[in-house]
Amino acid sequence: MTMTKVAIVAALVMYSVTASADDGLVTKPSKYSVKQTIDHFEAAINAQAAGGWVVFDRIDHAAVAKNAGLDMRPRTVIIFGNPKAGTLPMTKSATLAIDLPMKALVWQDDQDRVWLTYNTSEYNAKYVFPRHGVATSGDVSKAPETFLTKVTDQSTQ
Repeated sequence: MTMTKVAIVAALVMYSVTASADDGLVTKPSKYSVKQTIDHFEAAINAQAAGGWVVFDRIDHAAVAKNAGLDMRPRTVIIFGNPKAGTLPMTKSATLAIDLPMKALVWQDDQDRVWLTYNTSEYNAKYVFPRHGVATSGDVSKAPETFLTKVTDQSTQ
């Protein structure tokens, strides 16, 4: 691959991550397959079980589409969270349970590149919690964002 092509690919990858961050999403390229990325992500979450983190489930959209006779590139949502942190806010607002626990999407594009996408903690603190009437402080998103960066980097790099 020529240096020009490498530079273009690098710029597109950085644009994807940066552009997505503006809308409350972070999308990271993965050097692994979809299955490996999912396995790495779940292992990274499960490694934090002592801190209360848990993987609740997976939704394999491509498998469900196939059962309906339709084709879809791999799209798997991993549902995860920390009941120690999420339960109290949900007891204050039942509707918060529509948005919690958190989710990560591992997907493959038309060029067979694998990506991992998730909502930023800032987005959750700024938009999700307030829409359910749950007040948050400005610092509430810092620790979860550090955690998400760590586990998603472990899953994709």
